[in-house]
Amino acid sequence: MDDLKEQIELLERSDNLSASIADVQKAIDLLTAARAKIAADPQTAPLTLAKLHDPLKKTMDVAQKDLKPIYSGLNKYSRALEKKFKDKPLPAVENDALSSHPQLINRAIAMHLLREGQFSVASTFIDEANRNPPRPEPTPGTPNPYMQEAWGKDALNGDFNSEKLQLQFSEMYHILHELRQQRNLSPAIDWARNRTTVLEARGSNLEFELCRLKFVCLFVGRDEDGVITESEDGPLRAWQYARAEFAPFQTRYSREIQKLLGAMAFWPNVQESPYQRYFYNDSAWEEVAASFTREFCSLLGLSADSPLYIAATAGAIALPTLLKLQNIMKEKRTEWTTQDELPVEIPLPPSYHFHSIFVCPVSKEQSTDQNPPMMMPCGHVIAHESLDKLSKGVRFKCPYCPGESHPRDAKKVFL
Repeated sequence: MDDLKEQIELLERSDNLSASIADVQKAIDLLTAARAKIAADPQTAPLTLAKLHDPLKKTMDVAQKDLKPIYSGLNKYSRALEKKFKDKPLPAVENDALSSHPQLINRAIAMHLLREGQFSVASTFIDEANRNPPRPEPTPGTPNPYMQEAWGKDALNGDFNSEKLQLQFSEMYHILHELRQQRNLSPAIDWARNRTTVLEARGSNLEFELCRLKFVCLFVGRDEDGVITESEDGPLRAWQYARAEFAPFQTRYSREIQKLLGAMAFWPNVQESPYQRYFYNDSAWEEVAASFTREFCSLLGLSADSPLYIAATAGAIALPTLLKLQNIMKEKRTEWTTQDELPVEIPLPPSYHFHSIFVCPVSKEQSTDQNPPMMMPCGHVIAHESLDKLSKGVRFKCPYCPGESHPRDAKKVFL
């Protein structure tokens, strides 16, 4: 990767796009002026065009000269990329489970653009997708995915409307800008207070986290707008804020409130007190912003991270293993015949583990929707197929304890 970094640095040093843009703009101005002059007096057209030729040619030559180092740098970078990442064939698409649902792919792309704040790009993409609807290619054995949200069903029907989501995400980005750049907690606190009932029903801590950070800001010397002040009455203003705002949180967060108020006794040397970590946390603002993003998206029925980003990242991690598997399968003349699970385990990071899994201790196979885990009266769990093989429809002994039971007594376990 050092070679790629070196080429990027060289490309950045040779970048002179601003000069090229200025030259092109100068050429546009010359053409615009000539057009206006000809429109005012058409008889001067031959003379005006003759005078325009040399300045325009000179301007465009300078722009091309400025672009040459950029072209050279791009070629060198492309060769470095090809050398580092040699071209390899992608896995075959015989088991492409999404080929019969192109609307879902379009929806994922549109949602990703909206979540990233690229509203104009998302609008253009949606318009073009609606003008040229995809033509599904049915994949045998692929069920129609269940879409719970209304906008998900609209996406499947081709009626995806981004205006409402755009307004909602615009509000989210405005509040995040105030948090991260302006250090202003007021918009986020107002948003959370307007949704107190819903957030409390979800067990969310967002409103208290925001108010706690507001208390800390007042304590260390920030005013109501987040501006740093030199005033020494910070603890007093924090105390007044706590008396006015912390009452609704006393039931759930009494211990946290006690710690915040207990720190007031250490005000002159709070940095050396046991409460130092509450008042001098460099990541506090980013943690609150992440918590706000998570709760905001959750109320919209969305995950905190873009599903398209997660799928692309997981796919990039899995691709080398799948390519190696493909070569092995070709050598052994075998085929991958299931779409419900991958034929090998992919080592994804812990943050990408979203669901619990169950591996049957008898068959050593992972459970599926068709072969769910079943719990026997004794408390042990095995897969449904293992249960059928062991019981054969009559009473049987648990493979892990002396308990006996009938297969109809087993309960399905939902992961």
